[in-house]
Amino acid sequence: MRVLLYSRFSFSTIPFGIPIASALCAISLGLPHLTSAAEEKRAFPGLTFHAKANPLAKEAVTADWPRFNGPNDNAKSTETAIIGKWPDSGPRLLWERDKGEGYASPAIKDGLLTIFHRKDGHETIDCIDATNGTPVWKFQYPVEYRDRYGYSNGPRASPVIAGNHVYAHGVTAWLTCLEIKTGKKTWQRNLGDEFEIPQYFFGKGSTPIVIKDTLIVNVGGSKERCVVGFDRFTGKTKWITKDSWGASYSSPSRAVIHGKEVCLVFTGGESRPPEGGLLVIDPKDGSKLARFPWRSSKFESANAVPPLPIGDNRVFLSECYEKGGVVVEFDQDFAPSIVWSDETLNVHWMTPVLAGGALYGVAGRHQQGADVFCINPDNGKAYWRDRINWTEEMDGRILDLEFFRGAFLKVEDFFICLSEIGSLLIVKMDKKGWKTISKNQLFFAPGTWTLPALSKGLLYVMQNETDRRTGQGPRLLCYDLRKR
Repeated sequence: MRVLLYSRFSFSTIPFGIPIASALCAISLGLPHLTSAAEEKRAFPGLTFHAKANPLAKEAVTADWPRFNGPNDNAKSTETAIIGKWPDSGPRLLWERDKGEGYASPAIKDGLLTIFHRKDGHETIDCIDATNGTPVWKFQYPVEYRDRYGYSNGPRASPVIAGNHVYAHGVTAWLTCLEIKTGKKTWQRNLGDEFEIPQYFFGKGSTPIVIKDTLIVNVGGSKERCVVGFDRFTGKTKWITKDSWGASYSSPSRAVIHGKEVCLVFTGGESRPPEGGLLVIDPKDGSKLARFPWRSSKFESANAVPPLPIGDNRVFLSECYEKGGVVVEFDQDFAPSIVWSDETLNVHWMTPVLAGGALYGVAGRHQQGADVFCINPDNGKAYWRDRINWTEEMDGRILDLEFFRGAFLKVEDFFICLSEIGSLLIVKMDKKGWKTISKNQLFFAPGTWTLPALSKGLLYVMQNETDRRTGQGPRLLCYDLRKR
């Protein structure tokens, strides 16, 4: 029997186990010495240990993971001594931890990992030990949000770590700053009320970015208050970039264009008439250096792919529903012009990866028909385009699997690829083509749209929905990719 498998697109802080109705503080935990699996389960509900991590290789280069696209914000890891092939049983699972609703990825610094999710009617920021998953502190506040299209009701934006603080932008636009070591609240603002943000398609979903001492958010508020820069230490508003383009689900990125540091904000969510595009902003004062329209004319569409700097004066954008991909070039006065465009390069949400003189990504609005591309970023010509697929025997059935719309993480000379239903692969890709080195079905869960995080040789994978095969609910899984 052969089966084609696909899925649908488919304020209180609590000391652990002791609810507090209205306190707005966080707690640190003294972790007991554990002597048995039973004691571990009782001490840390929702956390399951499987194995101890291998020691790091002496020659290993490691890095923190402070934002959802990694240390350099480009979906590439700088780490070395990473396993480039695993056995048929898959990578070694160290531990797993239950999580709530949402699509946010982890942020990691100095051995502390933060996740942002929704549990029991609260948006929750959990800090845990990145090596063994044990809790360190928790901060949460009540949230009322229901996705009108039936997707997750949790946060879309990922936490960001800068210096000694972690920042979280909630689905209803609460913006929170906490001390990373203690969870103590430094400041918090209700941007929804303050900036009169309308109800967008899927709530708020743009991950903030920190440039020097400014936290930059695509707010999309009333009175054309489009992008706002906040003092990251105090939360006070430093500047506001006015524009009629609203908030998107794309996360701002940093670039240097003609020697000048800029912030790239790909705007454009729900609006009538539909509008949006790229704003190039000076992060010092919020002044608008350039404006390039790029959004579908269809009402129900939204920009979601982060803008990708290419070279010293070009940016790649992709809009999924109509216009596709484009490379924009800026002259010395920041006047934009189109180098090339291709409506078939319609990336939905993943961050394309620039490596070895080629641009890699996944195009396709829908799960079926999505294909992987490798193109020349100078002219948009394809080196190749293909659907990464394979067959796998499971429970007496032969499954025809595909990568569908997934995410790429570039590591050393290979890519770690996570499909949107939970297939984890190691793939070698270059201008000549692709070759699968390892693959493993971690789970069968739709909505696996979160880029894995890699720090100190450990890979963190978010399962955002229930496993259709086992019934296992959403969780964070940690795998050991350290070479011995």
